[in-house]
Amino acid sequence: MELFLQQVFNGVMLGSTYAIVALGLTMVYGILHVPNFAHGHMYMLGAYVCFFLITIFGFAYWPALALSAIVLALGGVVLEFLVFKPVRDAGGITPFIASLGALIILENAVIVLWGPEGHRIPNPYPGIIEVMGITMSTQRLLVIGGAFLMILLLQLFIKKTTLGSTIEAVAQNKEGATLVGINVNFVSSLTFAISTALAAIAACMVAPIFMISPSMGALVGMKAFVIVILGGMGSIPGAIVGGMILGLIEAIGGGYFSAAYKDAFGFGALVLILAIKPTGLFGKEIKGR
Repeated sequence: MELFLQQVFNGVMLGSTYAIVALGLTMVYGILHVPNFAHGHMYMLGAYVCFFLITIFGFAYWPALALSAIVLALGGVVLEFLVFKPVRDAGGITPFIASLGALIILENAVIVLWGPEGHRIPNPYPGIIEVMGITMSTQRLLVIGGAFLMILLLQLFIKKTTLGSTIEAVAQNKEGATLVGINVNFVSSLTFAISTALAAIAACMVAPIFMISPSMGALVGMKAFVIVILGGMGSIPGAIVGGMILGLIEAIGGGYFSAAYKDAFGFGALVLILAIKPTGLFGKEIKGR
């Protein structure tokens, strides 16, 4: 029983991180209807910015996290302007190719600038808490608490503010939003800024736990897509639930069977869920098909 509870705790921690990353990805898809394959690498850049702010410039952990989110928000605006805006109306596979190109450039730029070796951010909260036989590090508890806080703030922003309502309007009907005077270009840039800021926050929270490297974005980005598909393309509640499902499956499968195959368990769950509900857990059927 203790092993099960330990893996559930680990799964909730992983799922919380995945959910934050997937939230940004599903927001971008909801606006542009194009998967951002470079999203995982913006997550990776967030970890590197946080690492250098702490180790080279001497920032404390929380100011480094906040500044990393700001830097990556600006980076998201630049990414949208340079990569996605020019091909927004191109159709076909052009936006996909542009996104893949951005992914390759970002990863190789980090390798050229800072090398392929891994780094670790010093753990600001190395304490350990034991409850009912479950070993919980303070940093992992902060990841869970921070994730739920980010989810709550994002929901309040979307549902209770004018900017949030504007984002929802563009996601529901871009042409209609344009006709009533909404600046779609501004909304698109704002969505990218929020998306990459969330990715940076997630990266900074888990960087003291896991090693950071130029290749870390590829796997996280792929898992974010799994979560978005599991939850339903463009669904914010689906991204949250999908992240938790994937984290729990990985942790429990890795704990009881083999950690070497934990990623296979997650992708296997994707196949099973889509076989039962092809639109994902919260996805809607498209009329006329």
